[in-house]
Amino acid sequence: MVNDAFGAAHRAHASTVGITKFVKQAAAGLLMERELEYLGRVINNPEHPFVSILGGAKVSDKIPIINALIDRKVDKLLIGGAMAYTFLKAEDSRWEVSGRKRYGWRQLCRSSSVCEAAGVALLLPTDHQVVDSYEPIKGGQVLAKTIPVEFTNAGHVGMDIGVETVAFFSNALSDAKTIIWNGPMGVFEEPPFNQGTIGIAYAVAEAADRGAIVIVGGGDSVAAITQAGVANRITHISTGGGATLEFLAGKELPGVAALNNKE
Repeated sequence: MVNDAFGAAHRAHASTVGITKFVKQAAAGLLMERELEYLGRVINNPEHPFVSILGGAKVSDKIPIINALIDRKVDKLLIGGAMAYTFLKAEDSRWEVSGRKRYGWRQLCRSSSVCEAAGVALLLPTDHQVVDSYEPIKGGQVLAKTIPVEFTNAGHVGMDIGVETVAFFSNALSDAKTIIWNGPMGVFEEPPFNQGTIGIAYAVAEAADRGAIVIVGGGDSVAAITQAGVANRITHISTGGGATLEFLAGKELPGVAALNNKE
């Protein structure tokens, strides 16, 4: 049996774990091998400066990976997407974080303190695209404006990082030797709020051109590098979503642990 389904390796399914009990040999396929090689390099021996870019809205999924990256001496953490507002809430009580995105801000407050104690640079957006109220766009027009983060008022809805933040984050990548990116910088699926994510796609591709090891994972991040036309310049595009996050958080993946030949 050869298991090449890295994207399902974090689940103890019959097809990834159960079957291994009924065959003489269970080995990793070539895709699985490549995933473990590149992600293992980040876990065990990243070249510095080591920068991680994290976005998206699933704060609870990101807390373990943030703590694991700090333990592995990441040099810079760049935070965008909806989770950036949770960090801002952790730093400043005037911020309102609605709905499920509220979960985790106290844990992130601790993460922020750990970053400072560990000497990890924590970079948050300095400007963002906002709307006064949010309804799914569905091809219609929307009135958006880009403002500095500190000028945000109650009622504004953050949709994407602004051009200043794209430049700020891109500059933070200028000397990076290892980069891992997971999660969009805004509401990527609804243009024009894909602009920040596309901007970061160009920035990580330029870093790869300079010789950095660049690993991109997560559906929207992979979609962004594809949409930007830079996928062929990225060192490694991970096929895993939850599997990538759990592996980087230092968790054992059942689908990998079940293999007798993991190399």
